[in-house]
Amino acid sequence: MNQPNKERFKTSVGGQALMEGIMIRGPKNICCAVRKPDGTIETKIEPTPTHGVWTKIPLVRGAISMIESLIMGYKYMMYSAQVSMGDDYDPAEEESAFEKWVGDHLGKKAEDVLLAAAAVIGGLFAILLFTVLPTVLVGGLNHLVPLGRWGKVVLEAVLKVGIFLTYMVAISKMKEIHRVFEYHGAEHKTIACYEAGDALTVENVRKYTRFHPRCGTSFLILVVIVSVFLYSVLPWSSTSLRVLFKLLLLPLVMGISYELLKWCGRSDNIATRIIRQPGIWVQHLTVFEPNDSMIEVAIAAVTPVLPEKPEDGRW
Repeated sequence: MNQPNKERFKTSVGGQALMEGIMIRGPKNICCAVRKPDGTIETKIEPTPTHGVWTKIPLVRGAISMIESLIMGYKYMMYSAQVSMGDDYDPAEEESAFEKWVGDHLGKKAEDVLLAAAAVIGGLFAILLFTVLPTVLVGGLNHLVPLGRWGKVVLEAVLKVGIFLTYMVAISKMKEIHRVFEYHGAEHKTIACYEAGDALTVENVRKYTRFHPRCGTSFLILVVIVSVFLYSVLPWSSTSLRVLFKLLLLPLVMGISYELLKWCGRSDNIATRIIRQPGIWVQHLTVFEPNDSMIEVAIAAVTPVLPEKPEDGRW
């Protein structure tokens, strides 16, 4: 049975679950650990990118963090998929003619641009699904049945949350994604063990909770909730105009959500517990109990990026 998280300090060290692996970002380095088909764990360590003054500007840093997470997440997810396939992965077979031409003629920089473009396209799909679709559906329904301003606001909010939760439930049923969510649990439990000051062993990590208040899932549900309140003041005179306003305000929504997440991460009071609770609830759909093998991968990913002094990596 899980014990409550005995936090002695709050760390900024964290990452994301991958295909048969985990990526962890520390103050100075990023480590990606992936379980290979032969049972061994492959690790890849790279310097943590920095963005200077932009990371210190409230609201702005939230949008930058979101974009960077999409790009880096896609990059490491592709890497983990390749490593986890082992000998079954053949770059010559998997690589398309276009990708090969880009690599041969334009070099690594162009490949990085394509990688970023793929991540951005994924982000645009999410925006279309969770931001544009509810507005279009409510706007179309309003032509058939007049709903009134607040009727449209409430229905749009219900649709947005409903689509988000349905999407999460649907992907969690997929075998491969379910395993990714188990690795997600291994990441959370290992970070919780580290924050409690316990040695990072499988036995110690196993006893900690799989839910964590500073999770990316919490950020996503905060984005949904903040957007519901912020977009409620936008005009409904034109569906296309409302969609445009929502897209323009999206960086602000991400910025506000990021600041709320940081505040909830460093403070513990009634207000912050209320704000972060929806994120904990949704983690029941995206964070599952891992097995010991997955915990070993999490420990392998976390250990190389830990700062010498825990206070150097405080949240």
